[in-house]
Amino acid sequence: MRTKRRVEIALDLACVRCYLGFTRLTRAADGEAELTIRPFQAEPDAPSAGGEPLFEVWRRTRGEAFVQQVASDTSFGVADGLELHFERALFTNTFEAHRLVARASAQGLGERMAERLFRAYFTDGLLISDRTTLARLAAETGVVAATDADETAALRAELDRVRALGVQVDAVPYVAFEDGTVLEGAQPEDAYRAALTAPLTPAG
Repeated sequence: MRTKRRVEIALDLACVRCYLGFTRLTRAADGEAELTIRPFQAEPDAPSAGGEPLFEVWRRTRGEAFVQQVASDTSFGVADGLELHFERALFTNTFEAHRLVARASAQGLGERMAERLFRAYFTDGLLISDRTTLARLAAETGVVAATDADETAALRAELDRVRALGVQVDAVPYVAFEDGTVLEGAQPEDAYRAALTAPLTPAG
């Protein structure tokens, strides 16, 4: 029986490049990799209370022309089978969503939970910082409520650790493979497949 390759992916759940990269990586792996999801926050200071339409944030930070360009491009994500509605997305802090992914991962449901949160943000326009919404999504995905009081501290430590590795906003998704190969940004599915099937160099 072939041993599954170990792969780590650092991502943010409100990052569309991460959604693309995560989707392509999981398809390339096809269940034959041991995937560990590491948290990263592109906007760690984003407000946790409420959510502002992403288009309004982009109008301030990137300008009206950028918003109109995104709004008019209905093909983005289609080739990957994703239904993206940026006009519905609510800009918010992703800390609570990352905590849910960590909880799900401990229950063997990390990939499924991450996919549902990406879809909640980019397709459904749900507020992924809202605990009631997260509880509903957890139940929908089969994730059992946590009893670990140290979840918050553990997540903060892991966020700090990922940052300390040098992972930057323009590098996510940051995918590290067992042989030391690192792929930054949303790469084509074939690139992930090639890294997953590359021969491993025997140790020592």
